[in-house]
Amino acid sequence: VPPPRRMRLFFGGDVMQHMPQVDAVRRGDGFDYEPVFRTLAPRIRAADLAVVNLETTLTRRSRYTGYPLFRSPAALADALRDAGVDVAVLANNHCCDGGQSGIRTTVRELERCGIRHTGVFRDSADYRRNHPLLLRRGGISIALLNYTYGTNGLPVPAAAMARDLAAARHTGADCIAVCIHWGNEYERRPNASQRTLARFLRRHGADLVIGSHPHVVQPYEADSASVVFYSLGNLVSNQRRRYCDGGLLAEIGVTKHPDGRMEYTARAVPVWVALPGYRILPPEAADTMRLGDAYRTFRLDTDSLLAR
Repeated sequence: VPPPRRMRLFFGGDVMQHMPQVDAVRRGDGFDYEPVFRTLAPRIRAADLAVVNLETTLTRRSRYTGYPLFRSPAALADALRDAGVDVAVLANNHCCDGGQSGIRTTVRELERCGIRHTGVFRDSADYRRNHPLLLRRGGISIALLNYTYGTNGLPVPAAAMARDLAAARHTGADCIAVCIHWGNEYERRPNASQRTLARFLRRHGADLVIGSHPHVVQPYEADSASVVFYSLGNLVSNQRRRYCDGGLLAEIGVTKHPDGRMEYTARAVPVWVALPGYRILPPEAADTMRLGDAYRTFRLDTDSLLAR
């Protein structure tokens, strides 16, 4: 009997770019994001597949903007690549902030850096090629789907999701993951519609459901057959108030047994954003540093939320 095949997945939360973040990495005419990701990069690189929610658009014009219309330096794509990110999911309420040219530039810059994408597409050919996004690592195939509740309050059509999940299953993928932008901002518990939609996605074949949008950590549910993270919170942002100044990494182990049965394990790792420089700190770094009350509060809040 051949041994089981295994794969390690990494999902990071919202990669935001408020203007103080852009100013902090400015170096003359360029930008140096490397210190932002330096401490986290070993964890990203240790995964077989690393996915983040890119909640901004990229531009090469020097008119960078923060909230409410995010347009960020293309150098961010280089930094994500250098840190080990494989995939950027793009379907969120800010994906159209740069208009049509913003979508085209964002996709082009990610492709230049060898980062795959899904959820937002340059044209119909891009859509056909990357929806669902099919990826293969270590003899395990994964289909990745990505949705947002809307870009201007438009609801997500559930029928399209059911059809997409059926199509993803039809590809023969071993595992189907859905990254979804949902819920209410700053609420620390999943609401009824998130729970209902999670059940809908599971029923139609999603094995992993990874949520974003609330900008705060929400609980997760996991057993050997499926994993649902309701909200990973922020991976990096300038939101400094309580609950928003950090987030979770979802580290998911995928095992394919010789009989074809799939098995999942999930681990939630808290990460905090430290000033100056907006450095993303996992516990192995943060716990050894003098970071003060804000970090202690974040850890206590997060640990108690996940323990319940």
